[in-house]
Amino acid sequence: MTMMTNKKADLAGPGIGTYNEVEKVLPKSYKSLLTPKETQKAIFTAKHYIEEHLNKELNLIMVTVPLIVDKESGVNDYLDRDGSRTPVEFPCGLGIQPRIQGQIIQAATKWKRMALKEFDMNVGEGLNTDMRAVRKDYFLDHDHSSYVDQWDWEKVISKDQRNLHYLKDTVKKIWKVFKGAEHLVLDQFPQLESKTIPNLPDQLEFFHAEDILDMYPDLPRKQRETAILQDHPAIFIIGIGSILKDGYPHEMRAADYDDWITDTSNESGKKTQGLNGDILVWNPVTQRRHELSSMGIRVTADTLKKQLELSGQNDFLTRPYHQAILNNKIPLSIGGGIGQSRTYMYLLKKAHLGEVSVTVWPKQLREICEKKNIYVLN
Repeated sequence: MTMMTNKKADLAGPGIGTYNEVEKVLPKSYKSLLTPKETQKAIFTAKHYIEEHLNKELNLIMVTVPLIVDKESGVNDYLDRDGSRTPVEFPCGLGIQPRIQGQIIQAATKWKRMALKEFDMNVGEGLNTDMRAVRKDYFLDHDHSSYVDQWDWEKVISKDQRNLHYLKDTVKKIWKVFKGAEHLVLDQFPQLESKTIPNLPDQLEFFHAEDILDMYPDLPRKQRETAILQDHPAIFIIGIGSILKDGYPHEMRAADYDDWITDTSNESGKKTQGLNGDILVWNPVTQRRHELSSMGIRVTADTLKKQLELSGQNDFLTRPYHQAILNNKIPLSIGGGIGQSRTYMYLLKKAHLGEVSVTVWPKQLREICEKKNIYVLN
């Protein structure tokens, strides 16, 4: 019973959970390898490289992206399917009745797919965004912030490309960009070379969520990820959202963008589902799992209906975004979000997101960081 309770609790929102635990987790003897000024220079060196080369590898163009969307559009990202994380919402538009119910986006996942049609993208073409969002329902620790910055990208694909091979090929291209960015910042900021903090592995390894469950059947999800990263420090976990053989999904995933229900058994050689996944690395500074990207092949009309049925969210089907999928008004696609500050934090060998992005942090967390020689930006 305890094991199952722990597994269920592990599906809840992200973050460590208490500041006593955060204090234990943060490094005991930390010294940044870059000054605050050098850090800013390195951030934009990495940013410009990643944007340019991600666009080149995936055939994307940069486009503008909303910060605010209309609640009724159904375009906002709910991140999961248990209702635990809700967007910032407010009425806007003076002099009109009723006023528009605006929402700050939590991610541009659904908007991007609609935008593919708006920008007349063909198969093999896509878009990339320098996205900013607010996620107010995170526990604020060393790698979770209410302020979110991502390269949110989306690309048109054909029906024949909705398979694991195409997904893996895309992930490999993204990994190539990460490695290129690392080479560049190490070249321009040689003080980042460290005998005690290793660089990114050359190769990324692929595992299905079912594989990891087989390896660590008694561990909750985050502990399974921690365990596998000890021997495989850079992985892509496939199939996040579908129910695994122990009766739980690897992690909750929203029902209306990533396809986590399509049967992939013919390709994997075992009973598996899902055309999505996450890039995770072992962070040698924090000594913890570190997520860099979440991505996937998107739902079709059929898989959208199935996933919403499983999630008890059939009322979503009346919304414009969902109607566009059901009526084949927007293209099939693949897409994802790459955490910008998460990536900078890893590449620049930092202990805390607050060293590479400016946002709000609790006084208690700031005091912990100060004691541990971690310079959090104001």
